[in-house]
Amino acid sequence: MNTIHGLHLCWGAYGFWLPNDPRGSGSDHVWAEPLRAFGEATKVEDRSRSVARKPHDRKLRSEAKKALKYPPVFFTGIQARAIGHGFAELVAEVRLDVWACAVLPEHVHLVVGPSDISADVLTKRLKVAGTRGLKQEGLHPLAHLTPPGGQPPKCWQRDGWKVYLFSEEAVRREIKYVEDNPLKEGKPRQRWPFVTPYPAV
Repeated sequence: MNTIHGLHLCWGAYGFWLPNDPRGSGSDHVWAEPLRAFGEATKVEDRSRSVARKPHDRKLRSEAKKALKYPPVFFTGIQARAIGHGFAELVAEVRLDVWACAVLPEHVHLVVGPSDISADVLTKRLKVAGTRGLKQEGLHPLAHLTPPGGQPPKCWQRDGWKVYLFSEEAVRREIKYVEDNPLKEGKPRQRWPFVTPYPAV
């Protein structure tokens, strides 16, 4: 049995990656009725490789996003910082090793150490923590759509993406990928106080 050395977790902001994205998705069903007009779910079984750069019908993807119930979320730098504050609280609470983190306008990446918390549950808790950080600082991107006496719509997508890392080499590769991710969008590298160096073996 292979030993898990770490995890690469990734998930999108609301509206970032649709279940019927022409490049493929992690979904096996299109739950939102308005989106069904743009095709069936495009689940990709092997999600260890990104399909982000796969050629696709950009116009179709853009039209599908217009059918969403709420406007797609696009985090500002200040909102990204608030999300990071939320992450920091959870990281301290569960004593999680975080070796890389990038909070981008439309999605989030983290490389974390092994944990007793399952990858899916950890992703959910990180989403909750990020949302809490936004609310605490009055920066929730969909706050203006909050119903009377209710909560604002969720600013994250339902699912996430996870890759189990079975070697030191794989961990270091994913750390570099996450650290370099902001550069691909023309943004500076990110520094987070809850991120610690990957321990040398």
